[in-house]
Amino acid sequence: MRSAMKAGFSLVSLTVAMLAGLPATAMAETTVLRDFTLIDGTGKAPAANQALVMTDGRIKWVGPVAKLKAPAGAKVERLKGKYLMPGLIDSHVHLGLVDGITQNLQYQTPENIEKQLRTYAAYGVTTVQTLGTEKDMIFPIQQRRKGRAAMSRVYTVGQGVVFKGSYGGVAGLDQSVATPEEARAMVDREAAKGADLIKLWVDDEFGMLEERMPPPISSAVIDQAHKDGKKAVAHIFYYSNAAELTREGVDAFAHSVRDRAVDDALLGQMKARGVWQMAATLSREASFTYKTLPFLDDPFFARGVTPAVLKELASPERAAKLGAAPNFPKYAPTLQYAMDNFAAEAKAGIRYGMGTDSGPTARFPGYFAHWELELMVKAGVTPMQAITAATSANAEFMGARDIGAVAPGKWADLLVLDRDPTADIRNTRAIDAVYIAGNKVPTIWQTCTGRAADACGPRP
Repeated sequence: MRSAMKAGFSLVSLTVAMLAGLPATAMAETTVLRDFTLIDGTGKAPAANQALVMTDGRIKWVGPVAKLKAPAGAKVERLKGKYLMPGLIDSHVHLGLVDGITQNLQYQTPENIEKQLRTYAAYGVTTVQTLGTEKDMIFPIQQRRKGRAAMSRVYTVGQGVVFKGSYGGVAGLDQSVATPEEARAMVDREAAKGADLIKLWVDDEFGMLEERMPPPISSAVIDQAHKDGKKAVAHIFYYSNAAELTREGVDAFAHSVRDRAVDDALLGQMKARGVWQMAATLSREASFTYKTLPFLDDPFFARGVTPAVLKELASPERAAKLGAAPNFPKYAPTLQYAMDNFAAEAKAGIRYGMGTDSGPTARFPGYFAHWELELMVKAGVTPMQAITAATSANAEFMGARDIGAVAPGKWADLLVLDRDPTADIRNTRAIDAVYIAGNKVPTIWQTCTGRAADACGPRP
């Protein structure tokens, strides 16, 4: 009798919850994916004939199909011939800075940020980390990652620290400091807002500015970040600054050294102090070497932008303007140093992630992550190493314990591919499905930006 009454009360409670629009834990949503080859994000060799169970957006079980015990009532999807891996993480992006390819802080609205996060998701980039040019509106968006997100998750530094009159930040956002005391106060403010880590810029834009952030200020930023329990990540360009910041205790670099070759002295110090190459941003450097970007006819790219953007990118006038810029001849050697130095770091055992510096004008959300992976492999790492950098390694550095690998307890942020990315890194573009917290989201192959849904033609 008591059991019957208990069951009756449970049914009533469930009905009340449903009528009230409240979540009902008794109605757990469970999906089984099976028959795929697993690339789990940790660097382990691909495993064939695998399956996973996900409930309410989290992975509950992963293992061989032969050991699968599908829960009663679960939805089952067969992925025979497919490859399943964690969603990509881009550790270096900027959100809401552009409309098309026109950059202005006025475009940084919640609506534009969300639009870009859906674009990242469509490309299988299920988490991004913004690096220093976001207004405070980013923090409510950041908090959504705690639940079942329907677009890419956000980690953020809020606003990065710029030395007054020097390089960094964006026009319209006051983020400059002139003294160590001001720097410490700014670090405290961003940490109090909920910044996941702290960013600083040390650069002079090819010598066009008089001064870079000096050591008394950079060391104050790094020290205060650590006092606040945050890692400090630096934008650098020059070898000399990389060496000095390593001595000061910086945790990671957001770009490669690009003015000369790194040597054993710097590599040894980085390794000894645990400094990461969090992002090499090879795609950023490569994009600057072109007057006309080489992928305008690639459907994988073109589906993500409007016809107006494609037209502007292809215009002879734009190509002529880029080619006439005084710094244009410097970009090719900059890219080569970035490639060579990233390869040297990887060979020396420096820890590294994957990041693109996407978001400013003509550096495109999502697409650049796949280009970055291709360039990392071209520089000298294996496809598996590049994939691991973009998944579990990035998650480790970011302190993101519930993403980055296909394992029980993690969010079911997944990328399903038609072809093996460990055989050819360009196969990350063969996207069959993207899941964020177990929810299928539209892929780039289901997207046709700024046109009718069928105007982009069939998938190649």
